[in-house]
Amino acid sequence: MFVISLKSALFKRIAVCCAVLSFAVVSVILFRCFFDNNSASSQQVNSAIVDSESVALFVSELGWETGGNPDEIREVIIPVEFDDVYTNYNKIQQKQGYDLREYAGERVKKWTYTVKNYPGCEGEDFIKINVLVYDGEVIGGDVCSVKLDGFMHGFTYENS
Repeated sequence: MFVISLKSALFKRIAVCCAVLSFAVVSVILFRCFFDNNSASSQQVNSAIVDSESVALFVSELGWETGGNPDEIREVIIPVEFDDVYTNYNKIQQKQGYDLREYAGERVKKWTYTVKNYPGCEGEDFIKINVLVYDGEVIGGDVCSVKLDGFMHGFTYENS
């Protein structure tokens, strides 16, 4: 059996140190949670979407130049069951911090613009950016070439 005897002054100092340390840990955790939720790679830009101007602003904040007006706005339904195409497309979304599985079965808006400043393709009209929007928020999208031997990647340029 061990007996530990502490003077009350020492006990108070230890208690104060523990309280300060606990406060610091909780503060750091809350700080990180707040800023981690607001600083995902593609989500650093304004993603509040209400009209074509806000989509164009989102696209321009990503660094892409468009003609300003969308080529197409249409509604699509994210399937409940993902086939191979949607599974692969969702992998692109997950790389950029989105996950379409959260919207399975939902009707979303797809905004399509022509990209005017894609490296190596400046001035061409076959590079498109698609932005998927649900309830006023960007939930995913891609940059792609509509050529037969085209490509598709997330919102940022990937030198592949």
